[in-house]
Amino acid sequence: MKIGMIFECGPEGADKKVCEYLARQLVPNLEISSIPLDTKPKLVADCGEVTAILLSEGCERVLIIWDLFPSWNKEVPCRKEDREQIFESLKQAGVSSSNVYLICIREELEAWLIADGQALSKVISNYTNPHQIKKIKDVKKPETVSNPKKELIRIFKQHTGIKYNDKDHAEKIASVLDWTKLKKRSPSFARFFTKLTDN
Repeated sequence: MKIGMIFECGPEGADKKVCEYLARQLVPNLEISSIPLDTKPKLVADCGEVTAILLSEGCERVLIIWDLFPSWNKEVPCRKEDREQIFESLKQAGVSSSNVYLICIREELEAWLIADGQALSKVISNYTNPHQIKKIKDVKKPETVSNPKKELIRIFKQHTGIKYNDKDHAEKIASVLDWTKLKKRSPSFARFFTKLTDN
């Protein structure tokens, strides 16, 4: 199966790396065509045109993935407004396919990464003495955490003395995540999982 993914990050952004990694683990032999659009405003404005291109190139479905509240954003976000603007962009581009899915991560990608304390412990143990790490607790409702990236920065600093860097650490955490936990705890990941697997 070939799918398209559209992100609001750069070419080496954490959202792209994590989602592509997880998608390939969930669906073996998956072919992915990704288009990173740098920022949320650019994604909202250009996703229709980009979706049309991906569908014309043979993608069976397209996932438009964005953070509700990117760390750089200072305005209060609204998922309803985001969706309306994205649907308008799709409409303007003549895209009416039922194979286009919107996945809004609340508040940002790091909400997925803080859900599984055991995964965090495994990754952090690579940067310090494993015997010195106190067990990191699971976050049962990660999408209710305000500024999950800030929480990851705090956890890394506390246990390793180094700062969490999404480009370096996000995919490493994703590689050891327990999907069963994440599906139960994160509605946006559950939607991502469902739209990839039809399960």
